[in-house]
Amino acid sequence: MTRLRSRGSGGGAARRKARTSIEIEFTKFIERKIPTYEYLSDEALDIIESNAESVLQEIGVRFSDNQSALNLWKNAGADIKDDIVRIPKGLAKSLCSTIPSKFFQKARNPERSVEIGGNSMVLAPVYGPPFIRTVEEGRRYATMSDFNKLVKLGYSSKWLHHSGGTVCEPTDVPVNKRHLDMLFAHMTLSDKPFMGSVTEPERAEDSVEMCKLLFGKNFVTENAVMTSLININSPLTFDSTMMGALEVYARNGQACIVSPFIVGGAMAPVSVTGTLTQVLAEALAGLAYSQLIRKGAPAIFGAFVSSIDMNSGAPTFGTPEASKILYGAGQLARRLNLPFRSGGSLCGSKLPDAQAGMETVNTLQAALLGGVNFMLHSCGWLEGGLVTSMEKFLIDADHLGSLHSMAAGVDISENAQAMDAIKEVGPGGHFLGCDHTQRNFKDSFWRSNIFDYKPFETWSEEGERDTVMLANNKIKEILSNYEKPPIDEGIEEALIEYISKKKASLPDSLV
Repeated sequence: MTRLRSRGSGGGAARRKARTSIEIEFTKFIERKIPTYEYLSDEALDIIESNAESVLQEIGVRFSDNQSALNLWKNAGADIKDDIVRIPKGLAKSLCSTIPSKFFQKARNPERSVEIGGNSMVLAPVYGPPFIRTVEEGRRYATMSDFNKLVKLGYSSKWLHHSGGTVCEPTDVPVNKRHLDMLFAHMTLSDKPFMGSVTEPERAEDSVEMCKLLFGKNFVTENAVMTSLININSPLTFDSTMMGALEVYARNGQACIVSPFIVGGAMAPVSVTGTLTQVLAEALAGLAYSQLIRKGAPAIFGAFVSSIDMNSGAPTFGTPEASKILYGAGQLARRLNLPFRSGGSLCGSKLPDAQAGMETVNTLQAALLGGVNFMLHSCGWLEGGLVTSMEKFLIDADHLGSLHSMAAGVDISENAQAMDAIKEVGPGGHFLGCDHTQRNFKDSFWRSNIFDYKPFETWSEEGERDTVMLANNKIKEILSNYEKPPIDEGIEEALIEYISKKKASLPDSLV
C-alpha cells in the first residue's frame, strides 16, 4: 500500500499545506492467495467445451456488416455463407493460444499500474448507466458533472485499482463528443488506469490518439494503457460497431474484454450448462478474431450473465444460477489460460437497500472465489445497470476492502500463531492488554470506513443515520477535500487542444 500526499511550494507555506493536506491511501491490486472454487467437474467442462465447438462449427456466428471480418475468417479457414462464420473445431482455440495469459495495464502514475490475469484481481467501478441517483435529488439523467464526481470518488477510494470507463452516461453532452470529455476526466482527475470508448470505431481511434498525447506515442505502441469492453450481441452475433472498436484496439496492442451479454432465458438457454456453452462459443469467436487482427494482442475472456424473472421479464442479479455460471466461466477461462472478467456490485434493486446489499455481496463473493481477474461494476451499480448510485458507489467501494482481506488468506507466521499471547494471558485472563494485541491490533481486523459501530445511545444522539446517509456525508467530505493528482501542464494543454479541435470538426449528434 502506498500513500500520496500533495505538496505545497516554498518553506512555511509548504509545511502548513503538508500538515493540513488530505492523505490519499492506495492499495495494490489483489494478489489472490486462496484457491479458486472449482464448481464444475472435469466431465461437465469437457461437455461444455465440446458443445461450444459444435456450435461454432455447425451453427456459426454472425458478423454483421463487416466484410473485412468475413475475409479474415475465410483466410483463416472458416466456412463463410452470407454473414455467418462457421469455425472448424479447434481453430478458435488455436487462435486464442497467442493471447497473453496475463499482462500489465500501465497507468500514468506507474505505482497504479495493474496486472490482469494469473492470480491477480483488479477492481473497476460501474460502467454504462444513463441515470444517477443521489439522496438529495433522487433518480435523474446523469451529467458530466456527475461523471467528474464519480471519477474523483474512484480516485479517492483506497480499494479501487482502476478508474473504469463510462461510470455514468453524461446526457448533457452530445453523444458523438462525450467520449472526449469522459476520457479527459479519467486522464486528469485520476492517475489510475482507465478504459477506452467503444461506441464507434472512430471514438476508439480518439481514445488511442489521446493516450499517445498522455503517455507518448512510443509508450502506447509498446504497452497496454487501456482496456475496452466489447460486448457481443447474444445470441451469436457480432455487430460492426463493437467489432470495429475491437479492431482499433487490437491493432494498437490495447486490451479488449470480449464479453457475451447474457440474460438467461432471453438471450441464452434457461439452463446453466446451455448458457455456459453459448458463453464459451461467443467468447472464443470474439477472442480469436482479436488475434486475426493482431497476433498476441492482449484480451480478456468476459462473462456477464444474469437470469430473468419469468413473471415481469426483468433481469435478476445475485442469484444462485448466475453464480454457477460465473464459477463455470472462470474454470473455462483458466482452461484456456486466459484472463477472466466477470462479477460486480450487481443488483436489481431500485434503491441502495437490503436487497441491493444482499444481491451485491452474493456476486462479489462469487467473483472472488470464481477467480475473476478484472471485475467491472465492482461498485455503484443499481437498478439492473440503469442507475449509478453515488451512495452505493461509496458503500460498495468501502466493502471491497473485505475482498482484499479474504484474498490474502490466513497468516501462519510465528507472530500470527500468537503462542506468546496465549502463554502471557493464561487461563481466565483477557487479551486486550497483552503485548501481542498491542503490537498487532491496528492491522488485525478489516474495518469499514462507513458503517456505524457506535453504541445505540451515541448513534441515536447523532441522528440515527442509516448507511446511505453515512455514505452521503462521506461523499461530501471526500469531494470537498479532493486534490487533483499532478499532471504535466504541457500534456494537459495538448489534450485540451485535441478535444477542442475534434469537437469543432463535428456537428452535434444524438447517436
